[in-house]
Amino acid sequence: MSLDWIYYAISWILLRWHTLWDFIGVPEGRFLGSNWSWVLAIVFLVVTVRVILFPVFVKQIKSQRAMQALQPKVKELQEKHKGDRETLQKEMMELYKTEKANPLMGCLPMFLQIPVFLGLFHVLRRLNPDNQGKTLYGWTVEQFESATHASLFTAPLAGKFGSTAEELTALQANGTTVKIIAGILVLIMMSTTYLTSRQMILKTGWAEDPQQKMIQRLMLYGIPLSLLVSGALFPIGVIIYWVTNNLFTLGQQQWVLRKFPPPPMAKKPGSAPARPSGPPVKKPAGGAAPKSPVQPGRSGGLFGKKPQPEPQTPVVDTKALAPKPGAKPVNPKKGARPASKPKG
Repeated sequence: MSLDWIYYAISWILLRWHTLWDFIGVPEGRFLGSNWSWVLAIVFLVVTVRVILFPVFVKQIKSQRAMQALQPKVKELQEKHKGDRETLQKEMMELYKTEKANPLMGCLPMFLQIPVFLGLFHVLRRLNPDNQGKTLYGWTVEQFESATHASLFTAPLAGKFGSTAEELTALQANGTTVKIIAGILVLIMMSTTYLTSRQMILKTGWAEDPQQKMIQRLMLYGIPLSLLVSGALFPIGVIIYWVTNNLFTLGQQQWVLRKFPPPPMAKKPGSAPARPSGPPVKKPAGGAAPKSPVQPGRSGGLFGKKPQPEPQTPVVDTKALAPKPGAKPVNPKKGARPASKPKG
């Protein structure tokens, strides 16, 4: 199957944004070693794609909510068919079908962005002064030449961490500069990829379904680690796209999760109201009520020390208020003297 339609679509959006920034007045030449009109064109390519995929993102959130609501039933099936994995998978698939929930819906936005990523990768990889097909995918020779020499902090957008000496020579780039800029961007790409997955899992919780939990772990740890190797093959322009996409996702998820928070049951399905996490308090013999239903915070029980008894009201304080026998009263009241000599 030919992917030319993707390359044409990506090129069209990229060139339209570049033309817009050029029209607004963003300088075509370098500023701080960067051609910002092309950098911004890549950034707003992300914005365009995310706006188009926003309805899919909303469906992803709704599907995740449905999966969370099913967690108590999933847990019941796991207890019921413990040790029978085949029956368990069959029952869970039937449950998802009945409740119209899709465990793979959480990955759909990412899957839909793969063609965009591949299209941009292909388009930027072609940015080589020696390339003869400069007008392919709707480009003009002038646009192609401009993009070929575009850079971010003097590192060409078409350059990559693993660029060969011949590729760097053709791009008229310094190998050390390209590796430094590309390496920093790869680390940012890994970090933001991890944070996007972590943000969603912290808000929605880990799934009870083993299949769904495996997908969550893959997205949280597997994908960021894989970028450490594959990132060396990505052109700098593609890494800019990825980092921008992650930052956009972080903001979008934060907004959606605040506007549509997860249901309380998604955090602790089927659980009773919150209770202390420590061992249960034993009821005293004879049915007597405990002295204090809440343990004082300074008892030290959390760190394994023996709890100190609660301070009792000192008895000596009350006795000290009474005058000692034979002692002269202090500040005697005026009405006290006549009381010792009653009138006849």
